[in-house]
Amino acid sequence: MKIIVLAGGLSPERDVSLTSGLGICKTLRERGHQAFLLDVFFGLPYDSEKLEEVFDLPGAGMEIADGIKTTTPDLEKLRLSRPDQSDCYFGPNVIELCRLADITFIALHGSVGENGKIQATFDILGIKYTGPNSLGCSLAMNKLVAKQIFKMSRVPTPRGTSLTEKAKDTPLDELGYYLPLVIKPCSSGSSIGVYIVHTEGEYKEAVRRSFEEDGQDEVVIEPYIKGREYACSIVAGKALPLVEIIPKDGVFNYENKYQSGGATELCPPASLDAKTQKKMQRAGEKAFEALRMDVYARADFIVDETDGRFYCLEMNGLPGMTPSSLIPKAAAAAGMDYGELCEQIIEESIRVRY
Repeated sequence: MKIIVLAGGLSPERDVSLTSGLGICKTLRERGHQAFLLDVFFGLPYDSEKLEEVFDLPGAGMEIADGIKTTTPDLEKLRLSRPDQSDCYFGPNVIELCRLADITFIALHGSVGENGKIQATFDILGIKYTGPNSLGCSLAMNKLVAKQIFKMSRVPTPRGTSLTEKAKDTPLDELGYYLPLVIKPCSSGSSIGVYIVHTEGEYKEAVRRSFEEDGQDEVVIEPYIKGREYACSIVAGKALPLVEIIPKDGVFNYENKYQSGGATELCPPASLDAKTQKKMQRAGEKAFEALRMDVYARADFIVDETDGRFYCLEMNGLPGMTPSSLIPKAAAAAGMDYGELCEQIIEESIRVRY
């Protein structure tokens, strides 16, 4: 198949996306596909009459993933570095190349890639793509909306509320919430802008900084639950084996997610009995269905150390897909290697939509 692997963009998770795209592109080429790695924002300046040649170019575009860092990128600097300075989110030839491909493998993370806008655009343009549909992505990306849907669908989730920038100085007692708390942007990923606060000063600073993350206009406030964290990956509506995440310093933040040795990941987890694991997997499937997801996604859970109850924190519509990411680890525990997982995502996407 001719496959465009679409990555990059202007999300704080840009570099993670490029790393996912690199792994996907490389394994698809190893499995005989004509895959090409393309940055959705920078595109590929190329003779429009010869775009078919792109799928046979040496290097397959994978050079754009060179020099990936574990810190969030300077998005304004990147925006200003695009040669054409167009106000269009799609770079040169992106739409044209995606239309030429048999399917576009969406390896974007965060903001535009994960909030359903890319998927809705492709639906309108008749471009085939992988991963969840536009509605599922949109619902999952807004953490407060997802929480409300979880509650209506009886998926266990922490209570929570949100703050707009205009209301950011509202006293906590008026909100009905008390320290310690978790503060996080309403629509972001990779734990960017997530803070655990124990004092009034920490709370005010976390709210201020969360609003600055990726142009956020709303933040979510939740009670802090201390406990073990688990990832429940779902492919074709079925939960894969759970992965327990043990961050080295107690917080599974951006750096610990993507730097070597930042966290220990156990699959299957020894800390949960088989019955609880089954219940958590069913809750993950229920959350997936409630948010109208399809193809694949990942639900994140925490188990309260005080009473052993588990809660679904959020659903990731386009989870990390580097060879060492959580969903490939879970797939490997189920007997599916990385290349097989990528191909299954393509096959399931075609089955449910085309």
